[in-house]
Order: sequence, then structure tokens, then C-alpha cells
Amino acid sequence: MDRRMFLQSVTAAAVAGAVSAEAQAESVVIIEEKKTMKKIIVAADPFAITLKDAIVADLKGKGYEIVDVGSTTEKEIPYYDGAVAACKLLQADKTARGLLFCGSGMGMSIVANKFDGINASVVESVFAAKMCRAINDANVLCLGAMIWGEWMAKEAVDTFLNTKFTEGLDGISDFLHDAVKKVNAIQG
Repeated sequence: MDRRMFLQSVTAAAVAGAVSAEAQAESVVIIEEKKTMKKIIVAADPFAITLKDAIVADLKGKGYEIVDVGSTTEKEIPYYDGAVAACKLLQADKTARGLLFCGSGMGMSIVANKFDGINASVVESVFAAKMCRAINDANVLCLGAMIWGEWMAKEAVDTFLNTKFTEGLDGISDFLHDAVKKVNAIQG
């Protein structure tokens, strides 16, 4: 089966909600990984503080360590400064993940992707949050406060944090690992 057909079949299965025994077994591994990956670096611009705070409260309740380097109700930090601060911390701690929030998610994503070792994805669906991890090994999720409601943003964040690279894509795992290496080596 070629990559395109494989991806189409995986996508169809994911959309239909199909969960194989293999996927259920992988969820146990994901839970174990979550226990070791507890640090989340977050930053928001002034526009997205409310969304960031809702996500942070949810994650703290789940036992994650949160490092907030962005805007708060007491101090405003522009998106480009918050993203820089978060990405520097992420470069120093390869086990952490990042969550960046601004109006659309785009500004944070643009800045974050300027840093070596950062693969930031701005997404507008829970499915895209899953696939940016499974296909692209993204370590930073960017969300827009003008796009996401709190409940769906929590779902997207949970999905992002609980999906491993190549999850459900075993047939093209070697290709994806090679692709990420090649993409990360590209310099313009």
C-alpha cells in the first residue's frame, strides 16, 4: 500500500472513530509516557490570556508542571516576546512540550518555528492537533483565542499531549521519521 492510500485509510478510520486493539495497547504506552513528560511551557499574548488560563488550570488539575512565560492579567507581553521566551526554555528541555496562544495562533507559530528543535503547529481542529503529533512530531501547539472555545481547546491540548509520533501510522513510520529529519535539516 502506498503512503497516500495508507494515510487515507488511517484518516478514514480515525474519523469513523475506529479503535483497534493495537491502538488501545498504544494508549497504555501513551499514559506511561505522560507520566514522564509533565512539563509544559506556555505563553500567551494579551488577547489570549483567558484561553491560556483555562488550559493551564485544566492541565494543573491533571498533574502537569506549568511554566508560564507569557502575558498574565498583571503583565502584558507581545506574542513575539512570549514565543521567544518559551522556545528558549523548550530548547533547553527536550522533554517538555509547548503551548502558545495568541489571536489566531499564527503569530506564535511563525516565531516558534524560527528556533532549532521546535516544530510548532497552529491547528484549528482536534483532529489536526492529533495529526501534527502523529505525522510531524510537533512539540509545540499554537491555538488562536479568536478560533477556539475553551472546551474544544482542552480537547485539542489533551489530544496533542497524548498522541505519540507515528501513532496509528505504523505502515509509514520509517518514512515519517526520515521526513522529520529531512525537514528539520532544511535551512533557507
